[in-house]
Amino acid sequence: MRERQLGREPLGAVSLNRVLRRTVAATAWPLLLVSSGAILALGFSLGREVLYFNLSYAWIVCWLLLLERRLPYRDAWRRPDGQLGPDLGHTLLNKGLVQLLIVQLIALGLLGDGRGSAITTLPLAAQVAIGLVVSEIGLYAAHRLAHEWPLLWRFHAVHHSVKKLWLVNTGRFHFVDSLASVAASVPFLFVSGISMDAIVWVSAITAYIGILTHCNVEMRCGWLNYVFNTPNLHRWHHSMNPAEGNRNYGENLMLWDMLFGTFLYKRQADIGDIGIREFMPSRFLDQLVAPFAWSRVQRRGESR
Repeated sequence: MRERQLGREPLGAVSLNRVLRRTVAATAWPLLLVSSGAILALGFSLGREVLYFNLSYAWIVCWLLLLERRLPYRDAWRRPDGQLGPDLGHTLLNKGLVQLLIVQLIALGLLGDGRGSAITTLPLAAQVAIGLVVSEIGLYAAHRLAHEWPLLWRFHAVHHSVKKLWLVNTGRFHFVDSLASVAASVPFLFVSGISMDAIVWVSAITAYIGILTHCNVEMRCGWLNYVFNTPNLHRWHHSMNPAEGNRNYGENLMLWDMLFGTFLYKRQADIGDIGIREFMPSRFLDQLVAPFAWSRVQRRGESR
């Protein structure tokens, strides 16, 4: 009773709570990825893969909402930043345009069942692995160019202008930026010769990893950091320091970052401020226009 009156927990409870937090931090990433994949696999077995993908994505979102509240990586990121509207606006616009583009590519026969490729005779898991590695070439190249080519950076800056990371701004991309990434990765999926089922799996895994990398949850991914794109790595990519931010371009895998020397993992260090040094308007429509009038927008920012 006295311990409660003093606002203290018993020593055993504190130790147990610490163990539970460490356990959740060490297992949340793989468990959420695998469990979401299991839901999608069930959907494939029932012939309802689209419905079950949406259910699997909702599964991740619900858990991350809970974990961001109970086990945040940074408490300050839980406070509103005034960008909920723009975050959702960019996400909805991107989802619509990307889905429309993919439907058109399928209708044109540019995405399909491997066009009789011998690759389609491989087990589905092998096809998915091939699709992830091959599509990552285009995704890595597009992402790196978006940082190193000023014209593309104007569009990508919309995503990097956030001052905090959480699950809602996962899809905060300018639509031109999103279409460029799809255009860069689809040709590699096309030449890989994998089946449509494998393409669905690659797309789903990309969606799962995308929201996991942006969440505000304390996660300790250990050796997985050397294989996959994780929150531990992607937060460094959002650093305002260019020496840290211009690293870890991988979307799903870190293979090409390791091969080209852009991999960064500081195990014991904590990132500083995230965001960009340039000015980004706070309103959704202004953010859509900003890359097309970059110089004028920057002058307006300097006058403030």
